[in-house]
Amino acid sequence: MSRQNFIIAIDGFSSCGKSTVAKALAKKLHFVFVDSGAMYRAVTLYFLREGVDVTNAEAVHAALANIHIDFIPNMDKIQILLNEEDVSEEIRTMYVSEKVSEISTIKEVRQAMVAQQQKLGRRRNIVMDGRDIGTTVFPDADLKIFMTASPSVRAERRFAELAAKGEKVSMDDVKYNLAHRDHIDSTRQESPLRQAEDAFVLDNSDLTQDEQLSIVLQEYEKRRQQKKGNV
Repeated sequence: MSRQNFIIAIDGFSSCGKSTVAKALAKKLHFVFVDSGAMYRAVTLYFLREGVDVTNAEAVHAALANIHIDFIPNMDKIQILLNEEDVSEEIRTMYVSEKVSEISTIKEVRQAMVAQQQKLGRRRNIVMDGRDIGTTVFPDADLKIFMTASPSVRAERRFAELAAKGEKVSMDDVKYNLAHRDHIDSTRQESPLRQAEDAFVLDNSDLTQDEQLSIVLQEYEKRRQQKKGNV
């Protein structure tokens, strides 16, 4: 029996605008938006707060058992709750960014998050963004998008985002952090970042947010018609 719900998987590098496009797309289509990166950031924040020894498998398992993550729509924002605490802002700090890729490489962490993500997509129409959504979480997604942008554009976007929140960081720090995360994300053993063979590639280095959304909506309509014809 074919799956009736529609799944859109958006993957790509850090700070290439995945979440911005995913949120806008979900809002336009009235789909559920799931920010998988926020889930890994929430886990990272918990591990940092609790001083979890990531080399100790038992400690990692115990920590994961105590982590509950929820997404709560709130006007134009999505609140991320970690054990009922709103951590939407804290998980975006450099403090978390510096460790999230490393903690995301832990096999047990990825397995736990993938299981949660797949559960979310069993019956609902969803837009989910991350690093391995179209390759590992939903290899049968109806539409896969791989987003990218030039390193300089990504660094400028990330720097502006942090500055707007009052974080004092240098552009060099931002560039190093992005390059470091790219390397870890692309070379990790468990579910590395890679482009799915059937993904639509969107380089948004020179595109506005409206232009990006328009392009993705066109791809959605193509895939929707294909799915409709296959029913």
